[in-house]
Amino acid sequence: METTAERWERFLDPDAVKPSLFLATMFITAFEILKNSVIDHLRNFYANGWDENGPIISPEYQSRVLSRNKSPLYASFEWLQESGAIGSKDLDQYEKLKKTRNLLAHQLFEVVTGQIESEHEAQFEELLELLRKIELWWVVNLEIATNPDYDGQEIDEAGIVPGSILSLQMLIEVASGNTELLEYWRKAQKQREADA
Repeated sequence: METTAERWERFLDPDAVKPSLFLATMFITAFEILKNSVIDHLRNFYANGWDENGPIISPEYQSRVLSRNKSPLYASFEWLQESGAIGSKDLDQYEKLKKTRNLLAHQLFEVVTGQIESEHEAQFEELLELLRKIELWWVVNLEIATNPDYDGQEIDEAGIVPGSILSLQMLIEVASGNTELLEYWRKAQKQREADA
């Protein structure tokens, strides 16, 4: 257990606080992306079209998904489990991740300054794995399965990087101070302007 002097040392040291704060906020961000992914993919699956307000949801969404649970998130999880996208271990893992997210969201200062222990650093990969598993299921079972360009082709699932994972990877790179993506984007913008 840290002494009061050690906690102050950690709290006042930017080299200790920055990485801790960064990892905590990335965990919260990834967790929210996971929740949105679980709900949004399924809601969009049951969309009959789009208008200025977003997807026009079919009545089937209510009867086949939302009727399962008062929470759209847990109703979606139940649908995903019944469809074979996730298992009961994944749901147990989600609950552990949710506890960690809640700790970070409600006691971020205490976690970042070392007053409260958190498993978020160790669990970050588990969070990404669950997100990737769900996203990959949608890519393989909807996007690829319904695209005739992939008929008869063997799909290397390990080589698929879902959009949400790619976005998170980019965010981590940018937030870590990497400017390569910015420079690439600027170069591409200049090229587009020159081509126009």
